Amino acid sequence: MLVDDHAIVRDGIRLLLEQVDDFQIIDEATDGEEALEKLKTGQSSDENRPDVVLMDISLPGMSGIQTAQSIARQHKQVRVLMLSMHNNEDYILRSVEAGAAGYILKDTSSDEMVKAIRTVASGEKYYSSPVATIILNGYMQQLKKSDKTALKTRRSKLSKKEKEILQFLVEGMSSREIAEKLQLSVRTVDNHRANMMRRLQVRNAAELVKTAVEEKLI
Repeated sequence: MLVDDHAIVRDGIRLLLEQVDDFQIIDEATDGEEALEKLKTGQSSDENRPDVVLMDISLPGMSGIQTAQSIARQHKQVRVLMLSMHNNEDYILRSVEAGAAGYILKDTSSDEMVKAIRTVASGEKYYSSPVATIILNGYMQQLKKSDKTALKTRRSKLSKKEKEILQFLVEGMSSREIAEKLQLSVRTVDNHRANMMRRLQVRNAAELVKTAVEEKLI
């Protein structure tokens, strides 16, 4: 199914895809609401249900992203391939989150469009090269945010007393020296150290000190 509010665009894509032997254009729609209605009408028959919806992201009324989300929820057997002029991180990442199986740009070659449709129809994902780069960069940014959150969480696991003891361990002091410095028993210091090792998931004092330095826990 082709979904685009510009008839000349749909005509051009139809002319291109009709030249591919195993492709069949089942239907067209000018907006998201019409696409959903036609999918609903044809869902009782496999012959009338498309394997792939090739859809513009900028549609009147319901956007392509909103439509993709509805299709992913209501018609799980139908795959959505976004076709857009927007090489924009926000549009791309929102499309992926909405459940689109692929995203290609309108300046893509006819060969790549055919390849993208075949790939998506087979159940796999397809993103043109510039789009894949943007998705990867967005994923790396999310990883960085997750790392910062994890570091903050690890810091919050340590009490004020434990941070004091950890500081002295980093400085090379023994449990006895720390105990004398903080007026604690050696056993109390050792218990604090064991608790820190357990919370930070390290195996020995050396790893505890290394983690404290590398992750700036003190």
